[in-house]
Amino acid sequence: MVSSALCCQLAMGQSLEKMNWFNEPDNWEIKGKSLVMDVTPKSDYWRISHYGFTVDDAPFYYSEYGGEFEAKVKITGDYKVRFDQAGMMIRIDHENYIKTGIEFVDGKYNLSTVVTHKTSDWSVIALDRPVDFIWIKAVRRRDAVEIFYSFDDKEYVMMRNAWLEANHPVKIGMFAACPDGNGFKATFSDFHVKHLPDAVRTEWLKNNAE
Repeated sequence: MVSSALCCQLAMGQSLEKMNWFNEPDNWEIKGKSLVMDVTPKSDYWRISHYGFTVDDAPFYYSEYGGEFEAKVKITGDYKVRFDQAGMMIRIDHENYIKTGIEFVDGKYNLSTVVTHKTSDWSVIALDRPVDFIWIKAVRRRDAVEIFYSFDDKEYVMMRNAWLEANHPVKIGMFAACPDGNGFKATFSDFHVKHLPDAVRTEWLKNNAE
């Protein structure tokens, strides 16, 4: 079900209406600069390691970009049960992706990053209190992605530096997953991707200036 708000375009920046779904959820809508979705129950992204299974079936709303960039989004979720999660995903294919954001584990809020290259790993930073929202920022430079979080969109702290194949187009956008539960509502606001000049090319031009 899609809201009539789809008829409206954002005044500036990327248009949410022009993005694409992978595993479109049953219910979602765009309200101004926000995407609101009812997260699909029993859905997730994970490959093989530790748990012994592979799943690739959670909602992901994305655009495709080449080159280097900075991406940012504000995330809010009505998390209910273990492993409820919402955040940003950068994806080459089903064997190579990074997902990062908030994950609700054992009654606590965690800053979570899963990096997958053939198999998945998982790192968390436990928060000492619940939070109403979080900003996630990812900066792709050469063959690395730096991931930052913020509680106020002013001061950002790095939470992970992960390898990602350079010079390969990626899908980047907003995802949410609900492996154990019956779904929850997630809201993503002010998603924006900013092009960054290619670092290697910029260095070459500098060294070979006329």
